[in-house]
Amino acid sequence: MRTAILGAGISGLALARSLVEGGLEAADIDIFEATAAVGGLCRSKTVEGFTYDVAGGHILYSKDAETAAWMAAAAGGEGAFVESVRNTRIRFGDRFVRYPFENGLGELPAEVNFECIKGYVEAWRDRLASDPEAPTEFGAWIRWRFGAGIADHFMDPYNEKVWKRPLADLTSDWVAGRVPEAPLDDVLRGAVGIATEGYTHQSRFTYPRRGGFGAMTDGLAAPLAERLRLSTPVTSLARRGERWEVNGEAFDCVVVTLSLTDLPRVIEGLPAGVARAMRELEYNSLASFLVALDRPEHPDLSWVYLPHAEQGPANRVTYLSNYSPQNAPPGQSSFLCEVTYGGSAAMPGGELEGQVVDGLVRAGLCERKEVLLIDRSDVRQAYIVFDHAYAERRRACLDWLEAQDLFPLGRFARFDYDNSDQCVIKARALAQVLLERARAGC
Repeated sequence: MRTAILGAGISGLALARSLVEGGLEAADIDIFEATAAVGGLCRSKTVEGFTYDVAGGHILYSKDAETAAWMAAAAGGEGAFVESVRNTRIRFGDRFVRYPFENGLGELPAEVNFECIKGYVEAWRDRLASDPEAPTEFGAWIRWRFGAGIADHFMDPYNEKVWKRPLADLTSDWVAGRVPEAPLDDVLRGAVGIATEGYTHQSRFTYPRRGGFGAMTDGLAAPLAERLRLSTPVTSLARRGERWEVNGEAFDCVVVTLSLTDLPRVIEGLPAGVARAMRELEYNSLASFLVALDRPEHPDLSWVYLPHAEQGPANRVTYLSNYSPQNAPPGQSSFLCEVTYGGSAAMPGGELEGQVVDGLVRAGLCERKEVLLIDRSDVRQAYIVFDHAYAERRRACLDWLEAQDLFPLGRFARFDYDNSDQCVIKARALAQVLLERARAGC
């Protein structure tokens, strides 16, 4: 079964490896990649001895132990990883507040603490006393779930910074049921200074010792080198009888990891309504900044959220050299700063670099004299935007693709908000489906 995989990100590479491990001949697989390197959203870059991940901070953890072990083995096995205990904070003025925010209210100024706990208890009471069904609008969901205090002091400003649009324009689909609810007792304990731990599923994580998170995709790609067609963008995808042609070549099976928004320019005969639904799906772009520092070490932190405008445009700062000592030269350290912007907006110019550093200094995370160099990478599509038309548009796209015997796979090919481990889980599941087809001679 001759198989084309369009895109060499983590989804496409995990699929190819799983197909080969399942018995499909590697010679029957061709992986088309538009850029000169594999990795997609998981790619890493090294500049003057400093390594960073181009699409923001990544870590390896999964509720699925088998998947985590498979991913780790692909990148060199147990010894190739550094294990860390998550220590995440929100920068609130000159304070580091425990994350998630509702577990660290006692670390806030007294009046802010009172406003937040009052609002949280009122929201909890109102959910019990009235309709417990979650609002479908994201801004309303925040207040329904957390109350006015936490919304005003953290959730609203942080999410407006990330999504770059009014929260009323978004649905709660992506977060309702995804974010675990802190027990009221834990929130009350935190408010009076008794430490509690939230989101314990991420309490420990691993990260490649060398090569950044891109070591994951480099490891997946290594046995597939002869099947990779780098610098080969897909320019046409056309149905010819029972087969699909990719750039004029016929394949029995085509797996698409390209973004849905890009498919109208390559698929022949795409219905106008489906093409419109694909083009109108919303996403955010990302500028990632490596900030290399002339200081030997960081505080023992994993990453820090910057919710407020005076902290600059970055919404999250990863203490990247804490993930692995190989991410920075000896005696030096690094930050990875993330700045989102709307996918339809113009890419922010060179002034953004100075604004990021100014914000870090104002937030008290570094001194200007410590900055050795800054490197920037822009990712056109980084985050799916769950606006109110999202579900209908997405369903129209996927229904058509699946009816045409095309297999969409990956974050933007399916417009699913999947982490890297979820991409691998879905890739391995699809591999089993395709292997059954091959065995059946379909």
